[in-house]
Amino acid sequence: MKVAATFEAGEIFPHFGHCRQFKIYEVENGGIVSEEIVDTQGNGHGALAGFLKGLGVNVLICGGIGGGARQALEEAGIRLYPGVSGEADKRVEELLNGSLEYDPDTVCSHHHEGEEHQECRSHSCSEDKKGCPGN
Repeated sequence: MKVAATFEAGEIFPHFGHCRQFKIYEVENGGIVSEEIVDTQGNGHGALAGFLKGLGVNVLICGGIGGGARQALEEAGIRLYPGVSGEADKRVEELLNGSLEYDPDTVCSHHHEGEEHQECRSHSCSEDKKGCPGN
């Protein structure tokens, strides 16, 4: 099995469609046997599903993700664990031991021009986020 995590500086990157790197974990007999960081080569949003499928990925761990990308991953046969944050290596270990905390209902339906995206459901203002509730 191959597990991919959206990746930046050791952490789960908060938005699938803007991810520049994935960390790919090869798993055998319930343990990680190899790890590799791969660049997305400029692919974004829905194209990333095909990119991951081409790498043989079976499972994706990510933060926020849009509806179109969710559908593309489903069509590619990639199991999704969205709404995750924190250290990528630890989250993959949690997935393997059955303790990963994720939000299967995480859907992001907006994009911000010129600002870093933070994980959906964690906006710090009351501004309407077009589908993502603010705090």
